[in-house]
Amino acid sequence: MIATLRSSSLQGAVLAPRSKSVMQRASAAALLAGGETILETPGNSQDDLIALAIIQQLGATVQKMEEGAIKIISKGLCVNEPLVLECGESGLSCRLFTSIAALTSYPVTITGSGSLLQRPQHFFSKVFPQLNAQVITENGFLPLQVKGPLTPRDIMVDGSISSQYLSGLLMAYSASGISNVTITVDQLVSKPYVDLTLAIMQKFGLRTPVQIDYSTYRFTQESIAASSLLAKRNFKIEGDWSGAAFLLVAGALTGRVQIKGLSQQSLQADKKIVDVLQQAGANLKFNDDSIFVQSAPLHAFTFDATDSPDLFPPLIALASFCQGESRISGAERLQFKESNRAITLIEEFSKLGVFIREDAGSLVIQGGSAIKGGTVKAHDDHRIAMALAVAALRSTEGIRIEQADSVRKSYPDFFKDLAELHASVSLTN
Repeated sequence: MIATLRSSSLQGAVLAPRSKSVMQRASAAALLAGGETILETPGNSQDDLIALAIIQQLGATVQKMEEGAIKIISKGLCVNEPLVLECGESGLSCRLFTSIAALTSYPVTITGSGSLLQRPQHFFSKVFPQLNAQVITENGFLPLQVKGPLTPRDIMVDGSISSQYLSGLLMAYSASGISNVTITVDQLVSKPYVDLTLAIMQKFGLRTPVQIDYSTYRFTQESIAASSLLAKRNFKIEGDWSGAAFLLVAGALTGRVQIKGLSQQSLQADKKIVDVLQQAGANLKFNDDSIFVQSAPLHAFTFDATDSPDLFPPLIALASFCQGESRISGAERLQFKESNRAITLIEEFSKLGVFIREDAGSLVIQGGSAIKGGTVKAHDDHRIAMALAVAALRSTEGIRIEQADSVRKSYPDFFKDLAELHASVSLTN
């Protein structure tokens, strides 16, 4: 799909997309906790649907209810035959469910598509043999096969690539029922997402470890949550700060918009977008679960995105229009995304006349000049497509984005919502 966007002044209100970070974790927790779970306001992204399909293969039943909620019924992890789990391009589903699948005594093959096949999975090859689980990979890449049952024990793991591996391991340890074991983590990144995992585990009544300084996770006899005996639970999927960040930046660049359905108490790391917008001089107001943002003169900012690397794309779009030189550190986290985002962002924004350079693990953006138009490519990366679309809203000639349908991975209604805000959007196949 090709999306063509032209200079626009945004007006109006939209509901933030649902958080796929929360949705996928909640789906896994519903499987492991057992009983009946009602997921209220669920997401509909490709990654969300993949997680729901996987938990059905692992023993849960999933029903869509008339009012849009999703009912999940589970007796816990239940695998009676070899399986193939298709993760699409979802890194989170791969990293969560590989560890969970390793609890079974049947061989389970984990595979995917697109960029996920290029993401290294050496973590499992290093960790699983220490936990009595067999693992076979394609030279460290998908597809991989695991065969358990995984036996939790004291272990040290590397947290420097992604916290999602730890999240999967925490859920697997929890589901095993074993106590008095410790996971020690070295150089953990994206710490807020581990907090999110633990909060969801606790909400679903799963055994939740004691966390010490983001380096030690201890499962004790007392790790069981008070709500563990609940057979039924309702869980609301909150708004997605990662997707909403693009809308908030768009509002800061042009017009006045209201983004509804965002929790100020959220544990999502990408809530930090608010801090950056304020630092850059954006006009923000808060009301219950809504944020109002209005365009204003913007100046350069600095931000460490090590714990929130998904903010790089919207922040590059923002920095392009901020007067002066902005610096975003943590660029080493961008290599193993849907594309190598540091390279992709530099390549595509340079086509629009934006100067970006890498410097000691940071991206440095010279902003404030007019962005011209032209044809750019999303590289099958949903966040690149959305960043380019936001930049197009203040382009002088309009921007044509190839592979724009990649937004389906996380935010399928992105272009629909932009149009709802009166953006000039044209979609063609």
